[in-house]
Amino acid sequence: METQFTIAWIPAENLKSILPLAYTLNEGKFSMETLENRLTEMIPMGYKCIGVYDEGQLIGICGVWALNKLYAGKHVEADNVIIDPKYQGKGIGKLMMDFLAKYAREIGCATAEVNCYAKNTRGKKFWESHGYEPLGYHMIKRLQDE
Repeated sequence: METQFTIAWIPAENLKSILPLAYTLNEGKFSMETLENRLTEMIPMGYKCIGVYDEGQLIGICGVWALNKLYAGKHVEADNVIIDPKYQGKGIGKLMMDFLAKYAREIGCATAEVNCYAKNTRGKKFWESHGYEPLGYHMIKRLQDE
C-alpha cells in the first residue's frame, strides 16, 4: 500500500513546527532558540512555508519568499528546503517543486530562484534536475559572531 502525502501551506501560527527540520538542515549550527528568533522576525517580512505531511506528521518543508529584483523580476525563492531523511527519494521534493511552481504562476512570477550551499552537491543536483541553472555566487560576510 502506497503512502499518500498531503501538501499545504503551513498556517503562520504553526510555523514553529518547521524548526526541528530547519535544525536538521543547518546541521545543528544554530540553536533552536536562534532559529525560533529568526523565524519570528521572518514571518512579518512575508515568509511562508510549504509543508508535506504523512498522516499529520510534518516530513518536508520548503520556505517561500515572493520577491522582486532588478535582475530577476517578480519571483519566488525557495528557502530552508528539507525532507526528513527517512522520506527522501520518494518524490516529495518534486511534489513541493510542483506546488511552488503553481503558486509562482498564480501570483505572476517571471522566475524562481534558490540558494544552495556550495558544498551541497546533492542539493545542486536536485535543483538542476528541476530546471534551475547556476547564475552566480551567493556570498556572505559575517558581521557578528553567531
